[in-house]
Amino acid sequence: MKKIEAIIKPFKLEDVREALSEVGITGMTATEVKGFGRQKGHTELYRGAEYVVDFLPKVKLELVVASDQVQACIEAITNAARTGKIGDGKIFVTPVEQVIRIRTGEEDEAAI
Repeated sequence: MKKIEAIIKPFKLEDVREALSEVGITGMTATEVKGFGRQKGHTELYRGAEYVVDFLPKVKLELVVASDQVQACIEAITNAARTGKIGDGKIFVTPVEQVIRIRTGEEDEAAI
């Protein structure tokens, strides 16, 4: 099992959710976060005033999937979230040792 964390632009959330649904992913967690990467410190114009953007709004998706679903999930997220501009985001994949469904006690892939 693997945990996939994806940091994406907020307006891409629905597109990514639909793309993941099409590859059979039924559950995920989405959190509103703020962060920056290479685009840190750029200036934007808002209501006629220029200001420096330190942290930008992003959405962090977290999902745990069977190891054989990882590549399909990565492709779905990448294709749905890509705009071709700086700040499209990142995907992190880490191993998961154990999953337990609290309600039933099911474990590992049965609990996903």
